[in-house]
Amino acid sequence: MKTFAKLMTGAALALTAQSAQAQELTVGYFLEWPMPFLAAKADGAYDEALGTKVNWVSFETGTAMSAAMASGDVQISVSQGVPPFVVATSAGQPLQVLDVAVSYSENDNCVVATLLEIDKDSAAELAGKKVAVPLGTAAHYGFLRQMDHFGIDVASLTVVDMAPTDGAAALAQGAVDFACGYGGGLSSMKEHGNVLLTGAEKEDLGILVFDVTSAPTDFVIENAGLVSDFLAVTAQYNTEWNETHSPEMLAKIAKESGMSVDAAEASIATFTFPSVEEQLSAKWLGGNAASFMKGVADVFVAAGSIDAALETYESAVNTGPLAATLTTQ
Repeated sequence: MKTFAKLMTGAALALTAQSAQAQELTVGYFLEWPMPFLAAKADGAYDEALGTKVNWVSFETGTAMSAAMASGDVQISVSQGVPPFVVATSAGQPLQVLDVAVSYSENDNCVVATLLEIDKDSAAELAGKKVAVPLGTAAHYGFLRQMDHFGIDVASLTVVDMAPTDGAAALAQGAVDFACGYGGGLSSMKEHGNVLLTGAEKEDLGILVFDVTSAPTDFVIENAGLVSDFLAVTAQYNTEWNETHSPEMLAKIAKESGMSVDAAEASIATFTFPSVEEQLSAKWLGGNAASFMKGVADVFVAAGSIDAALETYESAVNTGPLAATLTTQ
């Protein structure tokens, strides 16, 4: 595995280490969410590149990540869903998108209990049912968009706010008729039901699913170099994974995510990790991301999930630190 130090000149590395030594850095992430950055975590690559020990804290939802960043307990969140990011920024929390952490469609969905025998052709029968949804997350947004697609009035449903793992348990026990979630929770849900739409079918409807690396605006402004170095490590390991899919790397990813190798392999197979150049393009952070966030916010306003949307989310996307990683390659 190539280390991040090889991507930097000795002088730049020394400068980074000097500036970062006094910086207390805590990073939020998800367990049961296998991504290449976890191999970097295992290798100590972030610590080496930043010149300081990076503390890692796991979360169950992106909304919890927002709260931790608001309190100052966490400085960077890896793979925060766009919907919880939008909920926070719409409420006035100063956060910025720093990169596209992962793009996925199959790994975030709603599952209907097998006994109901309801599929996309009979989805109207879900009206009046009980559903478990982690509110303010990517799964929540996908749920709202799917219900709109099927013409189901959300007001007719009993919506229970549950983390994916709890929703999976409720579905298994028959406490809810369907549940929405992601990661390991979604995998467990599928053992007791079926999805209404495939990832490809959702994308055809314009229901995109991707996560971002996010951080408080002030932290990014004050630590632009540190943030750029962090993103560069992530990008390096993404490239390594995209090019090799090495068993050694997978083993590290699985261990760090708290999954078996087989489970991690099945899950990460549904993920894509865009290159830095792709992330900076118009498809992603170069334009579409801000527009997509506005669309998510408007859906949440219409659903009564948030009070109001921002006029634009362009200021919530900061491509500076990510673009700077290209100068170190």
